Amino acid sequence: MTARKSAKQLLHLVFGGELSSLSSVDFKDLSKLDVVGFYPNYAEAHKAWQIKARETIDNAQMRYVIVHLHRLLDPATDIAKRKIRKKT
Repeated sequence: MTARKSAKQLLHLVFGGELSSLSSVDFKDLSKLDVVGFYPNYAEAHKAWQIKARETIDNAQMRYVIVHLHRLLDPATDIAKRKIRKKT
């Protein structure tokens, strides 16, 4: 088994769209959301987010976000990380 397959999968979603206003995270048209993809870890999701954010840098209304799906699917993963951070 490779190191990549033995690491715990922490699923992330990258998506974006045009905001209705800069003061909120309400998207203008949900049918036009751009789902970039699903990624097995934050590092890969961040790379994809950076590419899309740079492509749309001239549009102030456009936002791309990273959603930590693993926290929704298994809240214990987030709690465990918080405990580790508090100890250090």
